[in-house]
Amino acid sequence: MSPRIAIATCPELPNLDPDDQPLIGYFAQAGVEATPVIWSDPAVDWISFDRVIIRNTWDYTDHLSPFLAWVHSLGPVVRNSAELISWSTNKTYLRDLLGAGIPVIDTQFVFGSQETWVVPSSVDFVVKPSVSAGSRDTLRLSASDSGSVQAAQGLIDLIVAAKKSAMIQPYLDHVDVDGETALLYIGGDYSHAIRKGPLLHKDLEAERVHGLYLQEDITARSPRPDQRKLADQVMAYVTGRFGAPLYARIDLIDNHVGEPTVLEVEAVEPSMFFGTEPTSYQRFIQVSLS
Repeated sequence: MSPRIAIATCPELPNLDPDDQPLIGYFAQAGVEATPVIWSDPAVDWISFDRVIIRNTWDYTDHLSPFLAWVHSLGPVVRNSAELISWSTNKTYLRDLLGAGIPVIDTQFVFGSQETWVVPSSVDFVVKPSVSAGSRDTLRLSASDSGSVQAAQGLIDLIVAAKKSAMIQPYLDHVDVDGETALLYIGGDYSHAIRKGPLLHKDLEAERVHGLYLQEDITARSPRPDQRKLADQVMAYVTGRFGAPLYARIDLIDNHVGEPTVLEVEAVEPSMFFGTEPTSYQRFIQVSLS
């Protein structure tokens, strides 16, 4: 009997994001019943599914504890693994990567309101929570503005009061021209890459879709050799620690001297931008069923 698969999503996207909706048809072509299911629906009998694939659970940051409890309750049927998902929910994982010799964006973490921090030596800087999605609770501030430190501290206080850690990072302004480079991996193998346009230059709240995430400017991109090498290094670390993930997205940004650094490793519910590389749908289905 073919496996019965749940594709986990959130209440705001009961039929999945448009980029993920074709997965249902591709699974059907493989003779597999795949159904979008809201992760937080108490009426769902998760035991009835042979596999649970997490795709659009984009509200999890507002419900982190119950979300992680749910993920761990699924046992080995969940993809990605509960251990990898737990690690990837909190961007303090950047310290793990740095400890492994992997270059990451310069980041200060603040865990308490009384901790000291330093304004980065850049034109602008960014303050955000280490547990977040869709650029929520994120500020881009001018280092030369006398009110920036007060505004940053105010956001830091709100973040740590919510029992999260805050992050302070330089804003690397060449992203306004070059964007970020995101490399997508399926089954631990490189699949395709995209360019993500800059986000932190508009009214963030006004731009939100479903109140969850910012509308992104996405185009296909061929990564440079140094970007591909760094992303492969990150994936080797992830695979060595957690096993090969079904899906992962590695976001890179160039530092001030043009070298790629890791901005984010998304292994919870990343947009995979399948539409920019249509053959990636079939690869995703194949690895999902292996």
